[in-house]
Amino acid sequence: MKKKTVEDLNVSGKKVLVRVDFNVPMQDGVITDDNRIRQALPTIQYLLEENGKVILFSHLGRVKTEADKATNSLAPAAARLSELLGKPVKFVPVTRGKELEDAIASLQDGEALMFENTRFEDLDGNKESKNNPELGAYWESLGDVFVNDAFGTAHRAHASNVGIATHLDSAAGFLVEKELRYIGGAVDNPERPFVAILGGAKVSDKIGVIENLLAKADKILIGGGMAYTFMKSQGHKIGTSICEDDKLELAKSLLAKANGKIILPIDIVVAKEFSATAENRVTTYGDIHDDEMGLDVGPKTIELFKKELKGAKTVVWNGPLGVFEFEAFAKGTKAICEILATLPNAKTIIGGGDSAAAAIQMGFEKQFTHISTGGGASLEYLEGKPLPGVEVLADQEPCDCGCDCGCDC
Repeated sequence: MKKKTVEDLNVSGKKVLVRVDFNVPMQDGVITDDNRIRQALPTIQYLLEENGKVILFSHLGRVKTEADKATNSLAPAAARLSELLGKPVKFVPVTRGKELEDAIASLQDGEALMFENTRFEDLDGNKESKNNPELGAYWESLGDVFVNDAFGTAHRAHASNVGIATHLDSAAGFLVEKELRYIGGAVDNPERPFVAILGGAKVSDKIGVIENLLAKADKILIGGGMAYTFMKSQGHKIGTSICEDDKLELAKSLLAKANGKIILPIDIVVAKEFSATAENRVTTYGDIHDDEMGLDVGPKTIELFKKELKGAKTVVWNGPLGVFEFEAFAKGTKAICEILATLPNAKTIIGGGDSAAAAIQMGFEKQFTHISTGGGASLEYLEGKPLPGVEVLADQEPCDCGCDCGCDC
């Protein structure tokens, strides 16, 4: 069955607990990228317009010591949200206790507050990250209904998502619903041809994704550091390029199973050192020197990938094709952005993580059908794994026609 969304809940006059993902990058207390806050706005605005009393909470970074608290407070996120909404968002600098309870009691319909970083609770036995039942029950007691709009943590069973939803009427926020619709729809019911592009450093990070997509995609284009493991498994020279030697047999078996579906790079950009200013050259795997490492795909590979993407109607991309942080080795990743941005009549979906960061950094944010906010969650969803933070949410009621599709017929 489909999961309830915020529109299935009666929130007027109710205390609405909303798990958001405001795990945003910050430098000296200043947010450097507010994309995740902006992505949550539709759900928050809807709940405020429906006269809910909105209680927001999120994690931020890792909190292992008392000193971590100083650099991982959500106060800047609450302030930025207030600016984006154009109305006050009260920040409560605790995760439990009388101050929080009194602040919630004083909330009026159509008002919002945010309480402190849920991972502050990890200082006392990892209560948040280990889904401590007492903590989940306490947070649940603060509200009447629960909305999960944090796709980025949906692959984890924490007290702030699974722990709360176990006890309350619950639903997916608009962002989570959109993530499930685009990523799930692309993989489970794609318009064909369906092409997947996988990059990043390690084959081991994407074994399950590759195996799942082999049964569903028409082609899988592989770049980034993981390509060198595949190439070495075929007997090619890779110099000092990153490689998982313990995954060579696995890579070989995946290529055999793919029966031509997997497309590997045919040329690479190499350098003798991992540096933004390193001298580099384009070469083939047959001519790479023993002291050189691959840091990007070459121009012939870009043309090959462009040819394989021609006519594609669904494309899912996860992982950059090179060290995009260095301008000299960002050409492959930028080329993929340009190809996908101009692909006619195609659904183009980026599965979060570094590929999403690269597309946004390079100015292509508005030229994709969907850019996921969840790196790990996107990977596990592409792998076909259930997401605990979604599975626990309430199902839609069967509709009047007697089916269980959740439609309005």
